Amino acid sequence: MRLLKTAFAAGFALVALAGPVYAQGKPAEIKIGITTFLSGPASVFGVPGKAAAEMIAEDINKKGGIGGVPIKLSFVDEGAGGEALVSNYRRMVQDEKVDATFASISSGSCNQLVPVAEDLKVMNFMWDCGAASILEAKKYRYNFRTQANATPEMLAVLIYLLKTKPDFKTIAVVNQDYAWGRESWEIFSTALKVMKPDVQVVAELFPKFGSPDYSTEISRLMALRPDVVLTTSWGGDLDTLVRQAGQRGLLQQSAFVLAIGESSIQRLGKDLPEGLIIGARGDHWFLHPEKKNDPAFKSFNEAFKAKTGSWPIYPVYHMAQAFAALQTAYDKAIKANGGKWPTHEQVVDAVAGDQFATGFGRPVTLRLEDNQGLEAQLVGVTKSMPGYDFKVLDNMMVFDPKIITTPPGMRSVEWLKTLKPEFVKMDVPTYKQ
Repeated sequence: MRLLKTAFAAGFALVALAGPVYAQGKPAEIKIGITTFLSGPASVFGVPGKAAAEMIAEDINKKGGIGGVPIKLSFVDEGAGGEALVSNYRRMVQDEKVDATFASISSGSCNQLVPVAEDLKVMNFMWDCGAASILEAKKYRYNFRTQANATPEMLAVLIYLLKTKPDFKTIAVVNQDYAWGRESWEIFSTALKVMKPDVQVVAELFPKFGSPDYSTEISRLMALRPDVVLTTSWGGDLDTLVRQAGQRGLLQQSAFVLAIGESSIQRLGKDLPEGLIIGARGDHWFLHPEKKNDPAFKSFNEAFKAKTGSWPIYPVYHMAQAFAALQTAYDKAIKANGGKWPTHEQVVDAVAGDQFATGFGRPVTLRLEDNQGLEAQLVGVTKSMPGYDFKVLDNMMVFDPKIITTPPGMRSVEWLKTLKPEFVKMDVPTYKQ
């Protein structure tokens, strides 16, 4: 735990303020309710997020809490399904009277819970869901996304593909059939038409979320032989698709792009071949080229591996970002309130426009106009490396979020249509492993 202590001392710069200025109105605890997948195929993604939350909360409390107040966590399982999720979320907010929520992983879950959070006036950090439309359709007071959305995530992957494999002529997509799968493909395909209009889309396949069998989709792709196969699937669905595609030889026949595949690399192990393009949903990679020699970053990663048996994946770092945003908002509100404990509304007012840093990647800014996080994007290609029984990322590019994120007040698809083919020529730093 000494390693963990060192990591968060540098990463979060937690402030443990104490003394008589906090005596008035200071609560016994700050309650945080978190939704994450604790069951079902997506639990391979959600359980590490829960483990990270527990580690971070423990470290914060050891340092005296936030503003001298300890934090207490409660969890709701997204895997229980939509109706149960909404019911359990309402119960958590109304009965447990949480001060803030982190919701959710799935874009489908966020679409359900964001209006509920707004109605209940609870401060909610969308800690992982990526559907861009959620914050483009409406300005919210109580909802904030502490990481990027699908537009910069898909643009980074597309630009990487065009820079490294510029001669492809055909592409197919296999995505989960729900908000994220449909919207991420719309973003990717719209940008592709602008930047490389001669590419032919030969198949658009949308198997249901949680599908255990992709034989139909794989057979069709084997027959069509597209140059590139894109998938923005994640969690257990992506693991299953990749394994079944590998068994049939599809991974060798077409160039595969796993747009948000970083979280599956360790689980897939030797089933993941070299040469696949992988996106990290942010600049999240336990061997981050700009952070890998940083003592705090290394210490956190080692502490997480000691706790869970695996290196951190991007939901772990996204969870850290949500805590950093919460910490920053409380510290800012306390200071603005002359050292006295702030009201709920004062904390909410302090969130928008924040810039916060976890120490685990580049800093993130919450854009004032729409509460959207600006988060750097890392994309690389799989490669074998001595000392690891899974592939690592090589030839990594780290993208500036200000360049590839939809401007405030615009819809992503409409903004993408204004781009030019020259957009792909942007200068992006590249790192070898």
